[in-house]
Amino acid sequence: MAISAKDVMELRKQTDCGMMECKKALTQADGDFAKAIEILREQGLATATKKAGRIAAEGMVYAVSYPNCAVVVEVNAETDFVAKNDKFVEFTKNLADVIAESNPADVDALMGCKMGEGTVDDALKALILVIKENIKVRRFARYEGHCAAYVHGGGTHGVIVKFDTSDEVAAKEGFAAFGKDIAMQVAAANPSYLNEAAVPASVIDKEKEIILAQMANDPKTANKPDAIKEKMAIGKLGKFYKENCLVDQAFIKDGNMDVNKYVAATAKELGGDIKIVEYTHFIKGEGLEKRNEDFAAEVAAAIKG
Repeated sequence: MAISAKDVMELRKQTDCGMMECKKALTQADGDFAKAIEILREQGLATATKKAGRIAAEGMVYAVSYPNCAVVVEVNAETDFVAKNDKFVEFTKNLADVIAESNPADVDALMGCKMGEGTVDDALKALILVIKENIKVRRFARYEGHCAAYVHGGGTHGVIVKFDTSDEVAAKEGFAAFGKDIAMQVAAANPSYLNEAAVPASVIDKEKEIILAQMANDPKTANKPDAIKEKMAIGKLGKFYKENCLVDQAFIKDGNMDVNKYVAATAKELGGDIKIVEYTHFIKGEGLEKRNEDFAAEVAAAIKG
């Protein structure tokens, strides 16, 4: 099948591989992106793909913790200028308050919640009339209990984290700073899973398959017995966990310990038990990429050349 320059550009952005390698992989995979990425990884040319494509949509993400819950919400707009508009920022922050108080089931339910003298939908339409851009409430998450929140880059990243701990521990000096540290860890390292148990078996199987394929393509390991390769693959999965599981990642503020050890040390210091239950990380415009047509033309020219 014909492979377009845009498809090559997209695969290049996701894998950081060369244009010709991306074109060959897409051709071999009959245009299947997931299969093309596997091919590149098996050849040792690409690292594991991230959960989302490059960020290009505008607007902002806002995260905030309250005494009994935490909320993260994303509101999109057409230009980055809008994200700096006071009325847009005020609407987004007020929206978080509505979510915290009303606990809507989804975005559709949120639009019917009370905001000011009317509903969220009314307030959104009024904001669109003032700003004169299309504005959309894209998504939100809400946790109840002892939580932390973190906003990075003026709204490019928003994280909320829920903890299982006692009221006494949560009230102690130091817990809030600890919670923010964990939320910042998520924003900085962008883990895909909370822990090893959260990784689906299908993901582990696929990762082992890719590792074994890499060994088969490596002269140093290609001729080793299958049993040895299997043991080596299991060992290499440890690196996968350290990169993709929050509690196994190196702690951003102290590379000599992982997040699990930081949690344990904080729990001991505060005199109780602390467990990370779950987290949500929103990245502004995640999956809503605007294509750069000039770059697409550049790729097309390179392919034809």
